[in-house]
Amino acid sequence: MDLVSLEGNGQKLDGGAMFGNCPRALWSKWCPPDELGRIDLACRSLLVREDSGRTILFEAGIGAFFPPKLRERYGVTGEGHVLLDRLRALGIAPEDVDVVVLSHLHFDHAGGLLAAYAEGAAPRLVFPNAAYVVGAEALARAKAPHPRDRASFIPELPALLEATGRLECVEGERSRTLGPAYRFRVSHGHTPGMLLARIETPEGPLVFAADLIPGVPWIHVPITMGYDRYPERLIDEKRALLHDMEIEGGRLFFTHDPTVAACKVGRDDRGRFVAIDPQPSLGPA
Repeated sequence: MDLVSLEGNGQKLDGGAMFGNCPRALWSKWCPPDELGRIDLACRSLLVREDSGRTILFEAGIGAFFPPKLRERYGVTGEGHVLLDRLRALGIAPEDVDVVVLSHLHFDHAGGLLAAYAEGAAPRLVFPNAAYVVGAEALARAKAPHPRDRASFIPELPALLEATGRLECVEGERSRTLGPAYRFRVSHGHTPGMLLARIETPEGPLVFAADLIPGVPWIHVPITMGYDRYPERLIDEKRALLHDMEIEGGRLFFTHDPTVAACKVGRDDRGRFVAIDPQPSLGPA
């Protein structure tokens, strides 16, 4: 299989929210903020082109579905629907995407499923032939969010996915749609039922870290986001994943790191987990 990292529309979010109770004096060294205190974030997808010809997209980023006022509020960057442009540059039309895998349904991971905003137009999916894979708990949360995270979801999206008749809600570590070459870890610290896809490659396992580990700075075990539902549980889940990747020589794939798409995991001289062999991109994109 071929693996390609795809940069979609980016985002600028408040650095304090992205680093929880970590002091600004520390996180600003890792991610320098702008004059409004916002840091640059990628919304990166992973494209898998199997030897069989099947095309799988892991997440769709934030996309361009927001109306102008909300686009400005959430710091969306990039002109148009950048992910679709990246796919077309690789010769892939929206109709060619066979499967879309969603770790969860927050708008910065699933907004790219929708067409770019047009005044008066109803939301619609842009991958007309795709099957969709999402965790059963993640879908349930999107349909009935808590007041704390209601703004993170797109109200119309669950019904649009269900209406395709091609939505699989995963409850275990395997997906009948994806088949045996893929499996999931399920994480609950950031949001209920978040799926972390594991892909076996010749270089070892690659784990789509989603919002458990958004980027290299969050490899530091105590670092969590203000958006996380259960920070202590997230830390335990993160430690377990980092340990496994270190032992197996696997790689983490990052959705939100603006400069690093993937890395291996090691330890420094104090025994802390660190990024090893950071890769700015995967494949030709």
